[in-house]
Amino acid sequence: MRRRRAAVAAGFCASFLLGSVLNVLFAPGSEPPRPGQSPGPSPAPSPGRRGGRGELARQIRARYEEVQRYSRGGPAPGAGRPERRRLMDLAPGGPGLQRPRPPGTRPLPDGAPGWPPAPGPGSPGPGPRLGCAALRNVSGAQYVGSGYTKAVYRVRLPGGAAVALKAVDFSGHDLGSCVREFGARRGCYRLAAHKLLKEMVLLERLRHPNVLQLYGYCYQDSEDIPDTLTTITELGAPVEMIQLLQTSWEDRFRFVLVDGELKVTDLDDARVEETPCASNANCVLEFPARNFTLPCSPQGWCEGMNEKRNLYNAYRFFFTYLLPHSAPPSLRPLLDSIVNATGELTWGVDETLAQLEKVLHLYRSGQYLQNSTAGSSAEYQRLPDSTIPQEDYRCWPSYHHGSCLLSVFNLAEAVDVCESHAQCRAFVVTNQTTWTGRQLVFFKTGWSHVVPDLNKTTYVRASG
Repeated sequence: MRRRRAAVAAGFCASFLLGSVLNVLFAPGSEPPRPGQSPGPSPAPSPGRRGGRGELARQIRARYEEVQRYSRGGPAPGAGRPERRRLMDLAPGGPGLQRPRPPGTRPLPDGAPGWPPAPGPGSPGPGPRLGCAALRNVSGAQYVGSGYTKAVYRVRLPGGAAVALKAVDFSGHDLGSCVREFGARRGCYRLAAHKLLKEMVLLERLRHPNVLQLYGYCYQDSEDIPDTLTTITELGAPVEMIQLLQTSWEDRFRFVLVDGELKVTDLDDARVEETPCASNANCVLEFPARNFTLPCSPQGWCEGMNEKRNLYNAYRFFFTYLLPHSAPPSLRPLLDSIVNATGELTWGVDETLAQLEKVLHLYRSGQYLQNSTAGSSAEYQRLPDSTIPQEDYRCWPSYHHGSCLLSVFNLAEAVDVCESHAQCRAFVVTNQTTWTGRQLVFFKTGWSHVVPDLNKTTYVRASG
């Protein structure tokens, strides 16, 4: 089960980290800088708008009920109480960013639930540590980016720690399109904010090294909208594909299979319920290059739609680029089969994970060398407790940008690598290993200056 969750987390990382690029920050009670733009008053609802306020209230209630479903089921270990109105600073005279008011909710017209949501019977336990007081004297606010719903900022807390702040983007697509349709700025804010609230609940419950950590949240007034929500999270950096491609294949495989410290940052559009359906026609997965039709179960749910969506996103964003590129030749057929199977959605999470672990076993055990490593006729002299401090050359991919530093399974592979490089005349075996236990080795153009080093062993090509 733990392995399965790791694979699912890898799928989420692939689809969310590159699908949304970066949604991480927004300063509390403010909008991202948009020169010349002003939110202005909400336009009056037009008689021709679809469904009017009743339709808006229905959508708000649907999202509210979704948040309640995610927050039920008993507290997760260490989970907080993110649906409570205010967390830390509701005491009279408390040090919040705005003067706190007595707790309460504001009902919306036409049957929409009040905001902020009141705690329910399934609410988790104690809340996160940081609240409005932690944001009182932040510094160095930097606008990072925004998506359909949220805008994100990087700020530094008074203690020096850098964190990410997220809030509804007042100039974003979600809020703007809703206001244009319904003409109700406050109600549209509630609709968008429930996505942020859902993300907060999920971050609280999904405590995992590959899920962004929630540090806290704050409700406060902003312009004409009371109780705007800001979440405080761990600060991350965007994943750049070019940077991943410049790393060694071994490290790229770690990103795909193990943890690699990739983290899911955006959960406001995540869901665990499968899509309801009446027939297979309701179960179409749509992607830019192709579509897939999945079966509709007798119970009226699209079978495996969430799993297949995540796997295909992992294929098109990660597997295609990170798995085969510069992989050991003997592993490429197996890696190609993984890429092809996920691209056709013929495998599920379990089979994909099993095949990735097979690749890891072959690589870690050195079995991939059995049919690819031919014994070299060259002879190398062993110089223990020594190293060559200079005479470097660059190779790709390398663990060091200024020299040729590669990982090898054993001495025979190190000799084969040196023989395959025209400029290599010696190599230095270090006592450092990679995450798979492979030895790190410097490859050199010569050995004119050998110096003592108790942690290294030098091998020089014998003359002759």
